[in-house]
Amino acid sequence: MSFLRRQSVLAALTVNALRPPRGARAGVPAFVAGWLFGETAPQMLALTALDAATHLTRGRRGGLRAKAGLALAGASALGLARIIQQSRQVGDGFEDALVDGLGVDYVEQLDQVPDPADLATPWRRLARPFSFADDGVRVISNLPYSEAGRRGHLDIYLPAGEDAIKEAPVLLQVHGGAWTVGQKEHQGRPLMNQMAAKGWVCVAINYRLAPRDAWPAHIVDVKRAIAWVKDNIADYGGDPDYVVITGGSAGGHLTALAALTAGDPEFQPGFEDADTSVQAAVPFYGVYDFAGSTGLTNAIGMRDTFLGPRVMQTTWADTPDLYEAASPILRITPDAPDFFVIHGELDTLVAVDQARLFVAELRRTSHKSVVYAELPGAQHAFDVFHSIRSAHAVRAVDRYLTWHWNTWRHGLEADSGVEPEDLVETGT
Repeated sequence: MSFLRRQSVLAALTVNALRPPRGARAGVPAFVAGWLFGETAPQMLALTALDAATHLTRGRRGGLRAKAGLALAGASALGLARIIQQSRQVGDGFEDALVDGLGVDYVEQLDQVPDPADLATPWRRLARPFSFADDGVRVISNLPYSEAGRRGHLDIYLPAGEDAIKEAPVLLQVHGGAWTVGQKEHQGRPLMNQMAAKGWVCVAINYRLAPRDAWPAHIVDVKRAIAWVKDNIADYGGDPDYVVITGGSAGGHLTALAALTAGDPEFQPGFEDADTSVQAAVPFYGVYDFAGSTGLTNAIGMRDTFLGPRVMQTTWADTPDLYEAASPILRITPDAPDFFVIHGELDTLVAVDQARLFVAELRRTSHKSVVYAELPGAQHAFDVFHSIRSAHAVRAVDRYLTWHWNTWRHGLEADSGVEPEDLVETGT
């Protein structure tokens, strides 16, 4: 491929990462082209500069094609620098979100007050973005929690030390994958490694997938996993009375729905009396409106073109109650647990408006705290591997979970710092 063509491709990818097209048809291609590229912007900037420098050192400066290629390289470099700047600012944005949602004194419940290093860019970690090996963590793999074969297995992440842990806080990770694909080993690793190394017990689960298993098999399995944790996690050093749930995309939807439907017999067939409550939920870029009740084009389109034929395997017109029961935004009550909702501003798979409206409804109805972080320039799935945004997200969730655990075990409670009348329909 010629220099001009390489730089044309890089320029197109940069534009897509900065301003991805929206809409049902463009959303998936925009995500596929922009997700990995945007989160590896530092590496892409280095490759762009290297390619341009190599071209110049070979004495190929003349000609319109060469000049056009260099111009595109310069434009791409500026765009990639902008993406990197936005990613670095996420650290301050997360801290602002925590202060807004919990109050400026939330740091008093942390093990230590965040210093500038907590907000600094983790340049060294970016050298191996897809390496998840961690000497501070050991993993017990493929424990069965249901009779669904490998889809009913879970992994437990523990501190690597030989010292036994006891009554440690528990984090349950639910993978994403459009309710149709995904594995417990492939998502949430940066966060689970971080928390397990600090003494938490982290549990990553598989669950049954569509189209082989239609809804509500997915949420039933998440509930079974929570019940299994309550019954068994003490054997691994965890506190069964303190469980927080997290997950991204479809996992974000299941995280939110599970947190809002503790004890719902419809989602607990055969184990209706099991305790499936959680103390807090941290959904990443979740789907909150299966029914299209918000009127958002993105939600209605997803309902009719994907959820109906692939996941629910029935139409909205035939079974509206099924869709409404699966919509977290319609299941919010005053007894909802604490929430930390995270979403990317440029998400082309799940419109950020779903998160904004979900948070607004939580803050109107719930008696518990609600934190919302909206990440400028971020696409879907920004936290799957090590990147600038991912690192800041992990650190912020670490601070939130530490605050929540210390608050809970000391018998304290915090309300959201935002009054309902201060909310608008489009955000916080």
